[in-house]
Amino acid sequence: MDEPQAAQIEHSGIVPERLEKLRHLQAAGLDPFAPETFDRTHLLAEVYDKCDAMLEQTVRVAGRIVGIRWMGKAAFMTLQDDAPVGNPGRAQLYVRRDEIGEETYDALKHGLDIGDFVGSTGFVFRTKTNEPSVHAQSLTLLAKALRDVGAALGKEYIKDDGTEGEANRASDTEMRYRQRYMDLFVNRDAREVLVKRLKITRAVREFLDGEGFLEVETPVLQIEAGGATARPFHTHHNALDLDLHLRISLELPLKRLIVGGLDRVYEIGRVFRNEGISTRHNPEFTLLEFYQAYTNLEGMMDINERMFRHICRSVTGEDTLTLPDGTVIDFGKTWERLPMLSGIEQNAGISPDSFGSLDSAKAAMAKVGIDPAKETMVGGIIEKLHEVFTEPKLIQPTFITDFPLDTSPLARKRPDNPNLTRRFEIFMTGKEIGNAFSEINDPLDQRERFESQVAQREAGNTEAQPMDEDFLRALEYGMPPTGGFGMGLDRVSMIFTGAASIRDVILFPLLRPERI
Repeated sequence: MDEPQAAQIEHSGIVPERLEKLRHLQAAGLDPFAPETFDRTHLLAEVYDKCDAMLEQTVRVAGRIVGIRWMGKAAFMTLQDDAPVGNPGRAQLYVRRDEIGEETYDALKHGLDIGDFVGSTGFVFRTKTNEPSVHAQSLTLLAKALRDVGAALGKEYIKDDGTEGEANRASDTEMRYRQRYMDLFVNRDAREVLVKRLKITRAVREFLDGEGFLEVETPVLQIEAGGATARPFHTHHNALDLDLHLRISLELPLKRLIVGGLDRVYEIGRVFRNEGISTRHNPEFTLLEFYQAYTNLEGMMDINERMFRHICRSVTGEDTLTLPDGTVIDFGKTWERLPMLSGIEQNAGISPDSFGSLDSAKAAMAKVGIDPAKETMVGGIIEKLHEVFTEPKLIQPTFITDFPLDTSPLARKRPDNPNLTRRFEIFMTGKEIGNAFSEINDPLDQRERFESQVAQREAGNTEAQPMDEDFLRALEYGMPPTGGFGMGLDRVSMIFTGAASIRDVILFPLLRPERI
């Protein structure tokens, strides 16, 4: 190998010794990249779990090598493939020199590495140490790992003696997120969290489909990004010479479908908000929203209780979820329904009468030790006090109701108190995970709300909602009474998997670019 090529390989992360082994295998007629397919008959978990029922049965298995022991004229290889949650997906492969041929055996002995993929046809047996295994009658190379599988994550994956333990747990958290393809392989716990997250999405679909909802798709690129209080990402369509935004919500297109006569609709889709990153925020995340005609806020409460019960049963097999700290969340009970102002009175000692004006609300806020200088709306003060004093205490599933009007531009007013709205948010484990409205179907009321939001934008609030004349036109054609709900599936998944960060439940979270 010439010096420039060697330097390039070293910079790329390819291990020179592994590249030499690849050349060695190819020269021996064993090109690991030649096969286009390998027809498996069984997963490794089946061989391991059902070994006694499969003794002497011929199988075709394949997987990545996670351990090799060369013993003169024979070798033991531990393979790993995909597996159900809770199963390591491994089994042992026994290879004899006199059965696969001396030249092939010798080439493999000097050419295989941890991380390579192989397939084998053989029969099931137990070794003298009672280990479920496959006695290889043929061995096919399927791919070679040119990088060090363990070093990619800063840890050795398998010990030299073939055992595993702390050595196969990656410690560099950012590297795990960045190289998710290796994290899924090395960290089975991380893999099971991500697989469970996908099952939660499937459970939501099963439930809503069973309730007669239609799953629909709405535009990601929008002229006006509305439906939520958030800053959008901007882009430009060259052919139309048109500025566009990535959607921040699914709400307004879905309600247009209610106008059009589709009475139960939902969408599970990616939305994009140009905001900070934290353990609970990723700029790109998965949102569920569903809308049902001829129902109201109480109808949305009932369906949510049933939906979460279905999710819990799909994940745990029962109506309860045990958190990592031992707390048991019970989805089988009727949830508490707590007005926001009542919660503030209970937990902060501030009477609802304190919010009659902005000045009195600021005074109440200052009295409990929170600086009100930056607050410009009574509703913002109410929600801040809720966040500080009530939210951390909402461990069991709870509906917080009666949100302030000026922070709820798309929710109906309460008939008996126009300063409050027919809106709830779901809280559990001290966190907000869902938001619902009795939707506005009065186009004149909705126009007033939009005009108020536009005024806030002009005053410098970059997250206030824009005017959407087409949505107003849709309402002017008539929309029946409607209940709507939305929640981030990533946050819900954090609760059901015990994940500490939203990045743990997103396959490819956004990270700063690295120099490779």
